[in-house]
Amino acid sequence: MASSKTPLYTALAANLGIAATKFVAAGVTGSSAMISEGIHSLVDTLNELLLLLGLARSQRPPDQKRPFGYGREQYFWSYVVALLIFAVGGGVSLYEGITHLQHPELIRDPFWNYIVLGVAFALDGYSMLTALRAFNAQRGSQPFWAAVKDSKDSATFTVLFEDVSDVLGLIIAFLGVFLGHTLQNPYLDGTASILIGLLLVMVAGVLARESKSLLLGEGVDAETRYQLISITEADVAVQKVVNIATIYLGPEEITLVQGVAFQPELTTDEINETIVRVHHSIQAQFPAIKHAYIQPVALPASA
Repeated sequence: MASSKTPLYTALAANLGIAATKFVAAGVTGSSAMISEGIHSLVDTLNELLLLLGLARSQRPPDQKRPFGYGREQYFWSYVVALLIFAVGGGVSLYEGITHLQHPELIRDPFWNYIVLGVAFALDGYSMLTALRAFNAQRGSQPFWAAVKDSKDSATFTVLFEDVSDVLGLIIAFLGVFLGHTLQNPYLDGTASILIGLLLVMVAGVLARESKSLLLGEGVDAETRYQLISITEADVAVQKVVNIATIYLGPEEITLVQGVAFQPELTTDEINETIVRVHHSIQAQFPAIKHAYIQPVALPASA
């Protein structure tokens, strides 16, 4: 399933408004956790813009410079987003928390913090549910973590992880503000900021790993591979699929290369006709396979 822009636009609108209100609340109250959360939302806003840029650039048609198209641009920008979450979101939040521990300051009045956190929780929660619905529509009955690992739509699972980290970060920020003010302990606010930073670093690590794998090139799953071989070998002119290789160039763009042993009595024209026939059969069942190539090869002696 192709990437949906709805979760991206929802997250962009939510994060842009939330970032502004968090920074205002942090300026009024002096809360370290609120500064970290403001930075978190600001980074997320930039991330949505980069993901939208990646989606737009990935849909450009092939040209002489990129004959297979620009589909993997989406994976590149998703990887950049993961690095930003790690370096800017996680790094600055950790720095802010450590600085607050070194120079503790009690929150003067947490009222505006609570207001902003409540509004942010509602908006981020709605954004998270939107992203979760889009992701669930793609994964079907597949287990969550298996779907993340197998997903080729980096934009959708990146937005989902961002939104989940937003909601968890808000809960941590609330606890830091509430406990710090109630117990008159300024160190709790700084500790909350550090925990938010660690949360972002962990999320960035997961996203970077998945985006890197897609960027380097992933093939189809074992079941799809078996079906492709079965379709090819179902043609009467085919003896056996000797080798097969696939790679995702985008969520809905796959390149397939097969080495096929044909019946020995076939002429060159008959082999060419068979190749065209097999291609049509494959693309009828798997429209995401945009590029399909068959190389006639000799049947191995062991076969």
